Amino acid sequence: MRSFRFLVSSTALSNLADGVLKVGAPLLAVSLTRSPSEVALVGVAATLPWLLFSLLAGALADRMDRRTIMVAANAGRTLVLAATGILAATGTLRLPVMLVALLLAGVCEVFADLSAQSVLPMTVGHGELVKANGRVQTAQMLGNEFLGSPVAGILVTVAPAAIFGTSGLLYGAAGALLLGMRGVFRPAQDRPHTAPVRSVRADIAEAVRLLWGHRFLRTLAISAGLMNFAGAAYFAVFVLWVVGPGSRLGLAPSAYGPVITVLAVGAVAGSLLSEPVTRRVGERTMLVGAWLLSGLLLVVPVAVPSVWALYPTAFLLGLVGAAGNVLVVATRQRLIAGDLLGRVNAAYRLFGTAGQPVGAALAGVVGEQAGLPAVFYGATAVSIVAAVWIMHVPRDHISVPLTRNAVNRGRSRSR
Repeated sequence: MRSFRFLVSSTALSNLADGVLKVGAPLLAVSLTRSPSEVALVGVAATLPWLLFSLLAGALADRMDRRTIMVAANAGRTLVLAATGILAATGTLRLPVMLVALLLAGVCEVFADLSAQSVLPMTVGHGELVKANGRVQTAQMLGNEFLGSPVAGILVTVAPAAIFGTSGLLYGAAGALLLGMRGVFRPAQDRPHTAPVRSVRADIAEAVRLLWGHRFLRTLAISAGLMNFAGAAYFAVFVLWVVGPGSRLGLAPSAYGPVITVLAVGAVAGSLLSEPVTRRVGERTMLVGAWLLSGLLLVVPVAVPSVWALYPTAFLLGLVGAAGNVLVVATRQRLIAGDLLGRVNAAYRLFGTAGQPVGAALAGVVGEQAGLPAVFYGATAVSIVAAVWIMHVPRDHISVPLTRNAVNRGRSRSR
């Protein structure tokens, strides 16, 4: 459990950095422009690396020491954000430069996060995966929203340059903590020693084929892709709806952080409740219910644009979102064989996140042309479609493991 404790501690620090950056960057962008299309570029820069690099990152996570990848990725983020902080402190930071910095930090995030999800099963037993992922999710929410968001709200008001410097230091500390993990974190290769060494491209192709051949994981990835597309579009311009004198709610920048903090409180509760609720109602019911509620809640801040409605809605969004996410991650780790986990997980994340930069960019265009409510109602509709889509999977398919032999047998039966 020593390695798991260091992993969770590192996760908490890196997600604190994520929270400061995630809230601080859009607030800084709003201070530079009120254009929906330009503000939405922050979301594009943050999510585009998942589309471009997730398959490569997953393949490397199945070939290299996963802890080493995470340490190097955190070091990269530290250097990029420290340089950006210096530019901000000297008053020379401009929006295009900030977008490039967010893009580079996002590339490092892809490698760090995919290796983190793949290394977790190497630190706990399979029977502890849901519980362990619940603790990781709690650490993520505590850092990302509960602490990071209010800190970002304060920093953007008092010392905007510290948004980048603080995040960089936290990523550096997170990487240093990973050095306390003990054990072997390079996955064993499930192939004969006499077999020829395959290329990274071949590993990636195999991962995509195996994922697509598994009905439940394929459907889950498509549904998650729709949910993430909608979420990216919604939150790419949501700050314009609630922050500033020209917004619908008129919140000050320092008040935006507490909204995300309330969301985090709900997320912590959802992380802790995910295991007992799933045990009681079953995986399929839990997943569909959480995603359906997430979609329906998106419409509330638009239909009832009030601070009094915003806070309870944020809490419920955090609760059902985290509960569903814990279940999804644990299910993938349980179903995917260990030597395939990195690259199949990456293939899943590609399907699940490829739509995020598209959603963020589209939100900017639609927001400019049709107004922000059109973005929000459209995102709600897509989210509901995603929740309904997962209902088509038969219950007995959820427990089928993903291995090379299992997928091949399934293909043989289908022929």
